[in-house]
Order: sequence, then C-alpha cells, then structure tokens
Amino acid sequence: MNEFVFTLFSGKAFLLISFLVLYSGINLYGQKAFDDLTKDPEIGIVEHLDDFLPTDIYLIDENKQRVALTDLIDKPTIINWVYYRCPGICSPLMEGLARVMEESDLISGVDYQVLTISFDPSETIDLGIRKKANYLNLVTKKETISKGWKFFVSDSASISKGTNATGFKYKKAGKDFTHAASVTVVSPKGKITRYLNGINFLPFDFKMAIIESSKGMSAPTINKILQYCFSYDPVGQAYVLNVTKISGTLILFIAALFFMVLIFKPKKINK
Repeated sequence: MNEFVFTLFSGKAFLLISFLVLYSGINLYGQKAFDDLTKDPEIGIVEHLDDFLPTDIYLIDENKQRVALTDLIDKPTIINWVYYRCPGICSPLMEGLARVMEESDLISGVDYQVLTISFDPSETIDLGIRKKANYLNLVTKKETISKGWKFFVSDSASISKGTNATGFKYKKAGKDFTHAASVTVVSPKGKITRYLNGINFLPFDFKMAIIESSKGMSAPTINKILQYCFSYDPVGQAYVLNVTKISGTLILFIAALFFMVLIFKPKKINK
C-alpha cells in the first residue's frame, strides 16, 4: 500500500514538476527563458574570439579626421561601444573604465589604449569630446589617461561592420537603444582576445586582459551574468534587474532538486 501511494505521489509530483518547468520557461512578458542557443541574441554579446577586425571600418576622431580603426591599433586596445546620449549604463560603464585606468599600474597610451566609439550615427564628435572631458574630471592622471583614451563617432555602415565584428548586439528602442555593458579587448595585430562584461572592472582582471592581449592570447569570458540578469526598462530608461529570469532559474533549480529527491528517496520496507 505504501509503495502504491509513493508511486502515485511520484507520478503527481512528476506532473507538477513538468508544469513548473514549462511555466518557468515563459516569462511574464512573453520572453522565452529557453532561447535557442544556436541563434545569436538580438541584444547582448556574441564572443568572436580569435577573429580579426576588418580593415574597412572608418571613424571620425577628436580632430574631426577620418581614420581606419585598424590603423589606430598598435598596442593592446579596449574597444568600448556606447552612445553618448545614453540615459542608462553607458555613463556608469565609462566611469568604471575611468576608475580602473586610474587604479591600474599600466600606463594608458603606452601599455594599452581605450577607443570609445558611438554606435549612434547621428551623434557628433563634439558631443564625444564633451563627454570625454566629463570623465577625465573623475581622475587625477588626466594627461596620461587622456592620451590613451580616445573618443570617436562613425557612419552607419562602419558602425554595423564594427559592432558585428565584435559581436556587440543592440536594438533601437524609440530614441534610445537597448544594449549590454561590455568592452572588447583586441591585440596589437587586431585580433579579438577577451571580453570584459559589466560596469566595474577589477584592476587585476583589467591588467591580465591587457597582458594576454599583448601576447595574442585569447580567453573566454567567465562573467556572463550581465546579459542574462539585466534588461532595459523603456519607461524608466535604465537597466534593471530582470527578476523574472532569475526567479525562473530558481524555480527550475528547486524543481530539479525536488524531483531528484523523489527519485532517489529510499522506499520504506514494511515489517
């Protein structure tokens, strides 16, 4: 009798777990938690490690001169895609870059350089120059960092080539854009070697990414939490914690754990 009850309970539990798994696979806003991993995301980062940057990506520099991106790369380079009007994470991201450049014992403009490029073709370099001045006010090593941190704008064709080459996926949302917070590390020969996600960078991680890049060594990104846990709130115009996705993951974990307990729970033997 007890075995029959346990079997019946296990069967009901299985149906319950199946329902929870299927339910948690759909977000409240119609987004699927079980995305097809064979497809590139519309928004986020697709790592193109060991790929080389195209030679036909052109930018407008702070002197309003047209330059080829690959001609600028003669040392480990951090490519930072933003748009200067961004009301969300672009500012915290660049503040994070300013902070780690200030804390690093590597010399900006000598050991490495940072290229901040707007992916909004409507923006002008004058706006970029004003933004640069704002971020330089956050550091004490202004002159050194200024030499190694360069700001650019570009046309839509080059922006498309550059963002595709680095795997930076974004989407227009009204007058703004939905995008991730990440930077791409490129070797002196133009090979993509690392991605650093988030808005805060540890000096050690920053330094190691640059040293590895100088040797042409690539490494996959360990921290990928940003593109999963944060989403753009078009109302508040800011990136917020995606509670739905996190709760879905927790439900899956708890459900799987409960299911395993039911399967492997030792059966009671009647005396």
